[in-house]
Amino acid sequence: MDTRSNRRKFLKTVGAAAGATALGGPAASPVAHAEVPQAEPLAQFVQDVDSAIDFRYSPLAYQTAFCFPDDPHKSLVGQMGELRCGHPGYDGKGLHWFTEVVGFSLLGMEPDRVEYQRLEAPGIPIVHTRIARPDAFLELTTFATNLPEEGRVDNVIVEVVPATPKRVHATPRITVKSEKPMTLKEGGGVFTLYKDSQPFLITSAHLEREDFGYQSAYSLPEGLATSHDPLRYLVRLPQDGQNVEKLAPNLGHPDKLLASAREFWANWTPLSGNVKWSQPERYGEFLTACAQNILQAREIKNGKFNFQVGPTVYRGLWVVDGNFLLEAARYLGYDAEAQQGLEATWSWQRPDGGVFAAVQSEHWKDTGIAMFSLVRQAELSQDWTYFRKMQPNVLHAVDFLIGLRDKAKAAGGVMGKYGLLPPGFGDGGLAGLRAELTNTVWVLAGLKAATEAADLQGISGFDGAKKFYAELRASFLAAAHEEMRQHPGGFSYLPMLLKSDAQWSAADEWDRPRPQAAQWALSHAIYPGLVFDKDDPIVKGHIALMQSCTQEEVPAEAGWIAHGGLWTYNAPFVAHVYLWAGLADWARQTFIGFLNHASPLYCWREEQPLRGSLVADYVGDMPHNWASAECIIYLRHMLALEDGASLRLLDGIGDFELARRSPYQAAGSPTRFGRISLNLEPIEGGWRLDFKRPAGPHPGATTLPATLGSRFRLVDVKGAAYRSASAKVNIAPESPAWQAVWKS
Repeated sequence: MDTRSNRRKFLKTVGAAAGATALGGPAASPVAHAEVPQAEPLAQFVQDVDSAIDFRYSPLAYQTAFCFPDDPHKSLVGQMGELRCGHPGYDGKGLHWFTEVVGFSLLGMEPDRVEYQRLEAPGIPIVHTRIARPDAFLELTTFATNLPEEGRVDNVIVEVVPATPKRVHATPRITVKSEKPMTLKEGGGVFTLYKDSQPFLITSAHLEREDFGYQSAYSLPEGLATSHDPLRYLVRLPQDGQNVEKLAPNLGHPDKLLASAREFWANWTPLSGNVKWSQPERYGEFLTACAQNILQAREIKNGKFNFQVGPTVYRGLWVVDGNFLLEAARYLGYDAEAQQGLEATWSWQRPDGGVFAAVQSEHWKDTGIAMFSLVRQAELSQDWTYFRKMQPNVLHAVDFLIGLRDKAKAAGGVMGKYGLLPPGFGDGGLAGLRAELTNTVWVLAGLKAATEAADLQGISGFDGAKKFYAELRASFLAAAHEEMRQHPGGFSYLPMLLKSDAQWSAADEWDRPRPQAAQWALSHAIYPGLVFDKDDPIVKGHIALMQSCTQEEVPAEAGWIAHGGLWTYNAPFVAHVYLWAGLADWARQTFIGFLNHASPLYCWREEQPLRGSLVADYVGDMPHNWASAECIIYLRHMLALEDGASLRLLDGIGDFELARRSPYQAAGSPTRFGRISLNLEPIEGGWRLDFKRPAGPHPGATTLPATLGSRFRLVDVKGAAYRSASAKVNIAPESPAWQAVWKS
């Protein structure tokens, strides 16, 4: 059966209905909500494990980092094997802007066709690109080296391999597009391209130059290639301004250089400290590759680790992206580095109390997000010293936000009428200063986290923050009551752009806002912000809206590409909402859809066109490491999800995850209840979970699925008292170690 076709048909016809009714229960606030018929269960549409994660929606244009962790040289290779060099970072240049692009091809008549591009392995960013011609393949092996005697160098081994048993003659070609002219010089058997008197590219092969105005082409020597003896050259790009004499000795030793890169990555581990974590097959591959992506983008600035979003236009610190990057870092065991990243975030606090990093204008939410990050990092570390130290900064930030609210009231207008924060930059599809809700809703999450943490830790002085939170929340709920809209799919939802915005009345429907635009902030306020109850109509409407706009297995047109595109890592935002709400099948489908929008090298562009679109373009950096962080976080949360005072275990484990009968293991994984260890492994006729939580505050509840997948029912728990409650089993939360068994 073609499950892909059936699932797409299902999503198109009944997807909107599922979220509107799946949660059940009475409404938690007076906002009206239209009930719609119950959807068919999603589980039967989940793909077979053998073919589910196959990069089917990979962007067709992509780039990958191949540098080292914390490397100041953010080297990139494009989808054709070309080197993309010299992007200046976050200074207004576009995502396609590079000072130099170095391409590789062959002379001849036919066009280049990339047969594949792959990493040597997840966690080994040695990039192999095969370009096909009728009679031969051009094989490119791209990697970084940092030998003590040389310094940092980018390297490309260029090989021509016959496509048949015949011998072939071939002439490889290097093209260089550059913002500045380059000079070709030969000396001592080395051919060097100089840029501003600095060596840019060196090779021991003879180069013949041909100029095309906007670029230059350099032919390598024609040669004979056989299947046993490929035609082979080495091209090197010094990154530290090294002179030619320093690099020339290894021009004749490409295998030695490649071996040094392999040795480095073979000794590298994605995990640090006492954390141990393994997941099977594709999940495990993504876990390793995403850790690599994050550490390649990370950089040491002012003596501290900065977790940066990407290597080009987002080479910097964003407060909201940083919140999730720091959480992922903790899950990987990078505790000291995450603390430094948190301190880097708060170093951006202004004298007026606001916290703003890369986005400086009216991104009011960043101040609330910084508070949320402060709490989350204290929870995961189980060390509240820094939180206590930062209390004056937090209260100063709260005063800043109170001042914003009061100014909005004084200024009048719709935001002041509602008692919300003033018009701000919504982000995620809402540009400019608008009457919008993303800033207020994220600030609510930050205030809730900070005030509840202060209460739990017995820290006084937060009375003003609590009062402000209560006032802002009441104002928000009153505004939501007025601002809910009816969707053509038959449900009510809360848009992030208020009804007063003139764009809603645009003459051409094409120019009106998408209902799902900027819903990212509401996703976060739902989870992990926990601002709303599960049966709140705001939550139900958000879920129904996300299901109604699902294309290519993920919510579409929810970000900057209003038509014909999608925001790739918005999908795990929504997958988390589904998982928290108990919609595990929707969560799984959406997360797998997210994985399938990665490139074959396990990384994501921020936004990309839908297949078949004629209007959408690529948006943002790549690798975009908020995406990498979300992947890591979801993989942890499918095993252990913190839901307020509850610890929910294995909520993301279903038939799909059990099909391979491979173990899921995590040891020393941090939670707000202390570090936990779990080992889920197959046994004869079923599954066994071994769980430990040696220290930390007790959860209010610890739960397990009564049925694991569709076949395995809980038959025993050893080491802890337990009781069944419908589809869940409650384990005595104070128990430090226990074992559960499911049997078919």
